[in-house]
Amino acid sequence: MKIKELKEMSTAELTVKLGDLKQELFNLRFNHTIGQLSNPMQINTCKKDIARIKTILRDRELKA
Repeated sequence: MKIKELKEMSTAELTVKLGDLKQELFNLRFNHTIGQLSNPMQINTCKKDIARIKTILRDRELKA
């Protein structure tokens, strides 16, 4: 997900998206553990998206 797209989202939308990504990361880790994950790089992509969202939320918190 691009950072430009994330910055256009509202804080509430970002919070919901963060929850979804955390659940997705849990599922990816679980599937990786049991050997059903076809592309392990999905875990890294998900982690980076979570970090981007947390960075934007923290930036907005500091500006407020």
